[in-house]
Amino acid sequence: MVKTNEERLASEIYKNIGGPANAKKVYNCMTRVRIDIINDQDVHLDDLKAVEGVLGVVEDGDTLQVVVGPGTAAKVATEMAKNSSVEQGESLNENLDTNLTYNRTEAERIAANNKSELKKKNNSPFKQALKVIASIFVPLIPAFVGAGIIGGIASIIQNMLTAGTLDPDFWQNIFVVLKIIQNGLFAYLNIYIGINAARVFGATEGLGGVVAGVTYLTGMVVETPLPNIFTGGPLAAGQGGVIGVIIAVYLLSIVEKNLRKVVPDSIDIIVTPTISLLIVGMTTIFLIMPIAGFISTSLVGGINWVLTVGGPVAGFILGATFLPLVMFGLHQILTPIHIEMIAATGKTVLLPILAMAGAGQVGAAFALWIRCRQNKQLTNIIKGSLPVGILGIGEPLIYAVTLPLGRPFITACLGGGIGGAVLGAIGGVGATAIGPSGVALIPLIADGQWMSYVLGLLAAYMGGFVLTYFFGVPAEATRATEITGAPSSTMDALHKL
Repeated sequence: MVKTNEERLASEIYKNIGGPANAKKVYNCMTRVRIDIINDQDVHLDDLKAVEGVLGVVEDGDTLQVVVGPGTAAKVATEMAKNSSVEQGESLNENLDTNLTYNRTEAERIAANNKSELKKKNNSPFKQALKVIASIFVPLIPAFVGAGIIGGIASIIQNMLTAGTLDPDFWQNIFVVLKIIQNGLFAYLNIYIGINAARVFGATEGLGGVVAGVTYLTGMVVETPLPNIFTGGPLAAGQGGVIGVIIAVYLLSIVEKNLRKVVPDSIDIIVTPTISLLIVGMTTIFLIMPIAGFISTSLVGGINWVLTVGGPVAGFILGATFLPLVMFGLHQILTPIHIEMIAATGKTVLLPILAMAGAGQVGAAFALWIRCRQNKQLTNIIKGSLPVGILGIGEPLIYAVTLPLGRPFITACLGGGIGGAVLGAIGGVGATAIGPSGVALIPLIADGQWMSYVLGLLAAYMGGFVLTYFFGVPAEATRATEITGAPSSTMDALHKL
C-alpha cells in the first residue's frame, strides 16, 4: 500500500528521533510538529533535517520543533500519534524504564544522562514559561482563525447594513448567525484556556474550566458588585483576563495535587474538587482577579503608549525583530498579550505591525526569484513557499529560502521594519482576532482600516524586495550549481555561503 506524504513524514521523523518510544508527547502548531524527547542521544538531527518535506528543525530544550508547513503539521502530528496508539498530545511511554527500552552500553547511558542534565540546566524559567504558553494556546489557534474570519465577515456585513447597501430583512439574520458562531469562542474564551491550562499543569480539566468560568462573575448582582479589596471599587467580570486564568489554574493544580495526598480515596471524589474550588475560587475572585487585572491593564496600556509615542520608530523595531522570534519559536509568548489587547480595546494593534515581518520576507523571496532565476532548485523552492508566505505562514520561506542564504534573511527583516514603520506612523491599525497574518489578516482589520494595513503590506513587500535585490543576494545563490536541493540544515547551508 502506497504511503501518503503525511504517513511518510511521520515514519521518517520517528526513524530519526529514536522511534515512538523516545517521545513523551507529540503535538503541533500551524506549521510545526512539536515532540517532547526523552533521550536526545537517539535523535539524529542532520538526518532529520535532510528528510524530504522537513523545512527546518528548532531545538528548544527537550522539545524538537519540526517545521513541515501549514496543514501538513496537523496531519503529520495526528499520524505520529496514531502510529503510537495514543491520542494526539498525550504522553507516550512516559513511564518506561529507559535502561530496558534502549540497548545501550553503560557509557552511552551515562553520556545521555549527562547531556540531559546539561539541557535541564540550560532550560531556563523563561523557556519553561514559553513552553507552557505554547501548550495552552497552540490548540486554540485554529479556533481563533476560524472564529476571527467569521467575525470579520460579520463586521463587513454590519458596515454594509449601516450604509444601507444591503437588505436588512435578509442580511440581518445572517449577521446575527455569524456573530453567534464567533462568540462561541470569544464569549467563553477563558473557559477554553482554563481547560487547556489544567491539562498542561496536571489539574482536572473540568475544574480548570470552572475556575476560569469564575472570572465571569456569573450570578453577581450588578447593583451590589463584589469589591476590589485593593482599590475599594467594584470587581468587573473578566477582570484579569487570560493572565488571571493561567495563574488561577496553576494554583488549582497545586491545591488539587496536595489534597489528593491527604484525602482518603473513599471520599476523594467528593472532598478534593469541592475544597479545591472553594479555595481557588475565592482566591481568584478576591486576589488573582484584582492583581491580574492591574497587570493586564498596565501591559496593554504600556504597549499602546510605546506605539503612540514611538510611532514609526517603534513600528520599525517591532516589524524588523519579529522574524527571529518566529525562527526560534518564541512568537507564541505574544499570544496572551494579543488576547488581552483585544479584550481591553476590541483589537490588537500589535499583530498587524508584527505581520509586516512576513511581508518583508515575501518581498525578499520575489527579489531572489528574479535575481536567481538561473538557480532552478532555489526558484522551485521559492515558488512552493511563496503562496503560504503571502497568506502569512512564514516558516517555509524562513527555513527553506532566506535563512539558509543569510543576507536575504536580514534584508527581509529590514523590509518588515519598513512596513511596521508605515503602520506605526498611521497608528491605530488593529486586528479583532489572532491567527492569520499577511493577506489573510485583511478581513480581521478593525474599524474599516484595511486599506491602511494593505499600505503597510505593500511597503513591506517593496522594502524587502528592493533591499534584497540590491544588497541581499549572495553571488553563490545566482549559480544553480551552488544549491542542488532543498537545504537540509539551515546553519550548514549558511556556513557554505
